[in-house]
Amino acid sequence: MVLVSQKAGAPDKLDHVRMRETFRQHIADREFPCVGAKSALATDRLQIETCWNLTSAWNDVAVHGQLLEWSADYAADPSGLRSFVVVFGGPRDLNEVEFEEAMWDRLQSLAAKDGWRGQRYSDQVSSDPTDPHFSLSFGGQAYFVVGMHPNASRPARRSPYPTLVFNLHDQFEALRRSQRYERMRTAILERDRKLAGSLNPMLARHGEASEARQYSGRAVGDDWSCPFSDPRAS
Repeated sequence: MVLVSQKAGAPDKLDHVRMRETFRQHIADREFPCVGAKSALATDRLQIETCWNLTSAWNDVAVHGQLLEWSADYAADPSGLRSFVVVFGGPRDLNEVEFEEAMWDRLQSLAAKDGWRGQRYSDQVSSDPTDPHFSLSFGGQAYFVVGMHPNASRPARRSPYPTLVFNLHDQFEALRRSQRYERMRTAILERDRKLAGSLNPMLARHGEASEARQYSGRAVGDDWSCPFSDPRAS
């Protein structure tokens, strides 16, 4: 368990407006490679919530409640690309291993709350993080998570604050059905290559390898083991 860093400050000392605006500016930067995030920002479908500390469960109940609302809103109107973003006030000094550990602590906690609230696991994906068809599930919707933080080795994952971006798995399937997925993926990969000078070795298509390996942004080897276990898994 990662200890709570004192550098994040108290919950009532955070500049929530600045945290949200800093992330919007980060996505809007012309060099930021993810065109899907840029689309969500341009159409006002990028919901940004601010929290105290990535290493603390302080805001987990509230975040999970917001994820349930986000999932229900999508089910009622699945049009357009969108992302649910959680920006944490700190710690801003975590290395990649520490960030990964704290990220999975938060995701494990959110999954426990989803089960406690009686939410079914999406039947479109697997709850087994070793399965190539794995995705997280909140409110009955499957999610792919992108972790970002100040000390990420990949420039595209290097954000001003520790951040978790929840992307709906169903959106990727909709892009595939409309034959736009490969074009968007190619554009993102090329933009990322120009930014970093090399292709991201961790990227894979859903169904080829477990996406859990991609969440934190850290390059991991074949011996990497995901620390996540959903309470609803049989």
